[in-house]
Amino acid sequence: MSGFSLSIPEHLPEAERLRMQSMLALEENAWAAGFVRVAGVDEAGRGPLAGPVVAGAVVLAWPVAGLDDSKRLSESRREALFEELTGGDHLIGVGTVSASEIDQIGIQSANYRAMARAVEMLQPAPDFLLVDGFSLPGVVPPVVKVIKGDQRSLSIAAASIVAKVTRDRWMKTLDQEYPAYGFGRHKGYGTAYHLDVLARLGPCPEHRRSFA
Repeated sequence: MSGFSLSIPEHLPEAERLRMQSMLALEENAWAAGFVRVAGVDEAGRGPLAGPVVAGAVVLAWPVAGLDDSKRLSESRREALFEELTGGDHLIGVGTVSASEIDQIGIQSANYRAMARAVEMLQPAPDFLLVDGFSLPGVVPPVVKVIKGDQRSLSIAAASIVAKVTRDRWMKTLDQEYPAYGFGRHKGYGTAYHLDVLARLGPCPEHRRSFA
């Protein structure tokens, strides 16, 4: 995999080409410094009352049109981009930390652990990390903390989509196991519906007791 540059497809509308080019600036800086496999890292699931924290780590093989902060995209668009990312030659890593682990170590440590696990899944290993909002202690490659990175880096945007779609699919599976809680509907977040069910039924094994 070449790491010195990624070429934006010429056929794209100029506005999209310019947007994508601006979102490769951080990667370009790393490549110019001699790094090759630059991974974006992001997580999903810090705030919910139930379910895991899931992190994604992505080294792009080429720029993927439409990549953006997963929260800015519709579910159908996230799903389509997820399939494009996982169906190509991009390096994809996913790390998860369960609700019980979150209760044991706390949400901040869980975020770090999920992201570190996602990075460990990348083969070959990345040599530089762009991380959304965190400095990510304890990993081997150099790390740059990027505030609002999922809006500023294509690699982090890709990681945000991988994390979000993976977690949403996980919660839909839990919805089948615990149908009374509506996990497929709210993904574990503290919506009025979810809080009402919790008040009536109490927590299930997938709820984070430390968030009570």
